[in-house]
Amino acid sequence: MHNESLIQENMLVTLRSRFFTLQVTSLLQAPQSISPKNPLLSLSHKLQMFETPKFILHYCNHASFATKGSKPGPVSETKKFIEKVLFVPPGVGPEEVTDDLILPGSNIVLGPYAGDAKIKEVEFVKSSNRPKDCPKDDRPEFAMLGRSNVGKSSLINALVRKKEVALTSKKPGKTQLINHFLVNRSWYIVDLPGYGFANAPEAARMDWSAFTKGYFLNRETLVSVLLLVDASVPPQKIDLDCANWLGRNNIPMTLVFTKCDKMKGGKAKRPDENIRNFQQLIRENYKRHPPWIMTSSMTGLGRDELLLHLSQLRNYWNNE
Repeated sequence: MHNESLIQENMLVTLRSRFFTLQVTSLLQAPQSISPKNPLLSLSHKLQMFETPKFILHYCNHASFATKGSKPGPVSETKKFIEKVLFVPPGVGPEEVTDDLILPGSNIVLGPYAGDAKIKEVEFVKSSNRPKDCPKDDRPEFAMLGRSNVGKSSLINALVRKKEVALTSKKPGKTQLINHFLVNRSWYIVDLPGYGFANAPEAARMDWSAFTKGYFLNRETLVSVLLLVDASVPPQKIDLDCANWLGRNNIPMTLVFTKCDKMKGGKAKRPDENIRNFQQLIRENYKRHPPWIMTSSMTGLGRDELLLHLSQLRNYWNNE
């Protein structure tokens, strides 16, 4: 257990040093010649076609995820790390993973389904107060969920790079319905009611919780829940309860840690320490670490990486 924590800590240090040097912009739109289902193209060839040198896959006997300059560990330890700590998408074998394929500030491995991630247009479609009133087409969707004032609406606006696409407010609990936003006329971002807000009546809070859970359990087009967690503060019980509920119900989830640019004064812990502690506390409900990524709506940290992650989940879902 100690060795695994040490490996993970080393990885976080490595990723922090790469935050502002690793370029992913050219991956936001996939080359037309790449097809996730084409068995004739090896993973290395597919990634080379993205024309981003940092992301060229190098085949080797095993991958090293330690800090720069250290010697690779045993293959068994590396494989254990890959299987338990990293999120490896479909189309990538454990033996093909190298640290250059890990998206900065995350545990997410970039795979052959990543691409066509650029947001060209977005429009508000409708608000629903019941899951059965949500759009009935078969477009894939990603649901954003989080504690009030975690930065949910700000992240949506940052992703689409338009102000006030999603209503932002300093007043907790502003979002009280299931709001669907259509992206590129092909997939949805779903803004769900925040939990834990104090200004709503108790009865209303219970109703919102009930219909949100009903949405998770019954929505067939839901690709993944994006659970937003404030990384500038220690793990909160209400966030842990939500993550554990999703895990127990086998609902796909990506942890999106927000406010990673904020450093509290005094003896407060760094965002990456809060992130590591959060993952330790939910481990028993997950056989493997769920995908996670660090973001900041203020600085744009993690925006392109998150869009790439959504693209590979979405493209795989479309090709199942």
